[in-house]
Amino acid sequence: MIEEIGVVASIDGMTAHVNVPKKSTCEGCTAGACTKGEQSMEIAAFNKAGAEVGQKVKVLIHSYAYLKSAMILYGIPALALVLGAVFGKEVSAEFFTGTDPDILSAIFGFGFLGLSFVGIKIWINLKTDKTESGPVIEEIIS
Repeated sequence: MIEEIGVVASIDGMTAHVNVPKKSTCEGCTAGACTKGEQSMEIAAFNKAGAEVGQKVKVLIHSYAYLKSAMILYGIPALALVLGAVFGKEVSAEFFTGTDPDILSAIFGFGFLGLSFVGIKIWINLKTDKTESGPVIEEIIS
């Protein structure tokens, strides 16, 4: 579990934007939950504790949610690329006679890859349970 302490900068419905001090680990982060700033990072978190602007809060990001997100963002596109390449070489070559199967493999592989990114984006936008997959303000410190 990742724990951050920060100050609520703004509130938008049930989402609070929290400024947390930038750390050296932020440089390689791929979570996509933060917006980079000069001396701090802004995290959009579910406001479970009912914090208000200016309050110091504790924000938790569950490790399993981070790993689940990584598997979705990396695993599904990789699988789609491979399946598209196999489909292009083995199946579509019968329908497109006279075309190089390797070219079809590349076209279908990258096509499936692109479609997987579109599908993931649509799925993420439709997902309603933000408390499981994103940062959550657990408590108000002061």
